[in-house]
Formats: sequence, C-alpha cells, structure tokens
Amino acid sequence: MSKRDYYDVLGIEKGAENNDIKRAYRKLAMKFHPDRNPDDEQAAESFREVTEAYEVLADKEKRARYDQYGFAGVDDQMGGFGAGGFQGSHAHQDFGDLFGNIFGEAFGGGGNGGAGQAHNQGSDLRYNLTITLEEAALGKEVELEVPKHESCSTCSGSGARPGTHPVPCSTCAGHGQVQMQQGFFAVRRTCPSCQGAGKKIESPCVTCGGTGRKKVKKNIKVKIPSGVYDGAQVRVSGEGEAGTNGGASGDFFIVVHIKAHAMFERDGADLHCEMPITFPQATLGAEVDAPTLDGKVKIRIPAGTEGGRVFRLRGHGVKDVRVHQVGDLFVQVQIAVPQKLTAKQKELLTAFAEETGDEVYPERSSFLDKAKKLWDDLAS
Repeated sequence: MSKRDYYDVLGIEKGAENNDIKRAYRKLAMKFHPDRNPDDEQAAESFREVTEAYEVLADKEKRARYDQYGFAGVDDQMGGFGAGGFQGSHAHQDFGDLFGNIFGEAFGGGGNGGAGQAHNQGSDLRYNLTITLEEAALGKEVELEVPKHESCSTCSGSGARPGTHPVPCSTCAGHGQVQMQQGFFAVRRTCPSCQGAGKKIESPCVTCGGTGRKKVKKNIKVKIPSGVYDGAQVRVSGEGEAGTNGGASGDFFIVVHIKAHAMFERDGADLHCEMPITFPQATLGAEVDAPTLDGKVKIRIPAGTEGGRVFRLRGHGVKDVRVHQVGDLFVQVQIAVPQKLTAKQKELLTAFAEETGDEVYPERSSFLDKAKKLWDDLAS
C-alpha cells in the first residue's frame, strides 16, 4: 500500500506553521486514538499514519529533507515508524515520548518520561472582604481567621512516622508512572498503587494520618492598601494550602468589595456627590460647607448659581492605588424647594413673585419667548 503525502495526511498546507502542524496532529490523534476506538484496525492504522506524518513534519531537518526528496529523504530516518510499523521496545519508547509531549496527561499519558515523584503545589485560597469607602480610601490592616491545611510539623510533611521514611513504590519503582502496552504502542499512566507519588508510607504519622498535612485555623494579617478599588485582589504569597510531597504552598487572595456609600459615588480616583442649597443661597450667593471623606470644606456659591452646576474640589478624591495619584471631588448643587411654609413666608414669597415677574429669570423669559413664537406660528 503506497503512502499518502504527509501534508495530506494531516490536512494542512505545505507552508503550514509548527503550531498548525501540532494542532492538526492533536485533532486527528484524538480522533483515531485506540482508547477511543478499541479493536478498530482501521483507526489504529490511521493513528499510526498521522503520528508518522507528525514525527517528520514537526522536525525541522526531517521536514526539509521530505520537502526536497519526498519519502526517500526520510525513510532511512524513521526507525520504528517506517513502513513496517512500530518495531521493538525502542520504538514503543519513542512513541510514548512523542505522544506524551503532545498530550501531557491525556489518556493517562506520562508526559516527560515518567521519572520522579509528583510534587503537587497547594491550592490557592480566596477570601471575600467587604470594606467601606472610607476604609478603601485610607487603607487598613485586617486580621482574618482562615481555615487551611498546613504542612504537618510532626513529620515535616513527609507523612511518615518520625524515625521512619517513605519507601519507593514497588509497582512503579519510584517513578510515579507505569508503562502499559496497547497493541502497537505503549502509553504511560499514573501509577495506580501510589497515585503518582512514587512512594508508599508503611508507618503513617499519627498526627496527620500519612497525608503530610493537617487542618488548622490560622490568623493572617493583611494590609489593604489605601486607594484600593472594588474587585481588587490582594495577594499573600505562601499562605494558601500546603503542597504535598514537598510541593510549595499556594497563595492567599483577598478579593476586596466596597460598600455603596450614602453620599459619594466613586469613579476611579474621583468622587461625586450632590448637595442641595437654598433658593436664597443660589440667588444671592453664599459660602457653604461641602462634605468630604476627611471632613468638610468651604465652597463659595456665586450669586445667580443655577441648579446642576458642578464645583470641583481638587485633591479631595481618593488615591488610585494603580497610578498613585489623588483624584478630585465633584459637587453638583441642586436648588432645594421649600416644602412647608408659614403664612408669613407665603406672603413674602408671593410679594416677591409679584414684584419681580419673569424678567429676572433669563432662562424662563427665553423659554416663554420661544413658546409664544411657536403658538403664533400654529395660529397663523
């Protein structure tokens, strides 16, 4: 049976990049893998074919020879992948390395040769912390009680009773993986006896039961920086779960949530608020107290101030922890309308309205002029 062109086998163009070659091989190898197609000789042959094509095209030198001379340029280099199929134990080992490097632990594969024990890093921990806007602006230190696993102090994390030591697993000889023969090829899998640890504990530690870890409640002090924003994460390295088999501990992440404020809204480093002023203050002008996060400041209201006008108070926002700059406070004034008036106040207000008329309100006069023109146009 004649061979198919390697580029056709993988379904790629001749000028394909290495990532395209790897992607095409991964897709086809997953499709034809014997674990997914048991007792299917055609799938096994297709799997051998795509693996052979990848072994050539993924290698820069082999690919160059193949592009120049075709199969004649690589047949003598293929070893166990030649026309006769996989040959001998060395060919099985080569295939295990190739497939493991592409797929890692897929189908239980072993990755990089299967040597060594599984040193597993501990998991990260996450804590949601809610603080006020004032606390976010000024920063604070908090102490949190965190339930977590720490390395057992009795056995120093080994899991073995003091004075004893773990022994190599007899099933995998301490490698943490075993090689299994499946038809034409070999696949590495995690050792079922030691679960990849490469060792067994014959005399478990009485404190941790052989796990090498124990559950504790630890008080962790965390400094929340001033200017922290909603959703920010503060990381404390090494305060997560303890690792296993000598693996490093994970990290502890505090996710900051800021409560809604009764008066201020935050926009980055800036603050915004609305402040009511009286009609006389807006009309005659006044000096009023404006609120800030750290007290109050005076604002001069010019005579004739309209509702909606915004006053900017520089440096009265919050510090942005990302750019280390302090923002501003924007105060928007609103004209407060009196709701409860005495008879005397009503009398004075009525007299004021009769005395002034609409001419003292430029915006209203302009509006009435436009309305009068509209009505006249409609009447004509």
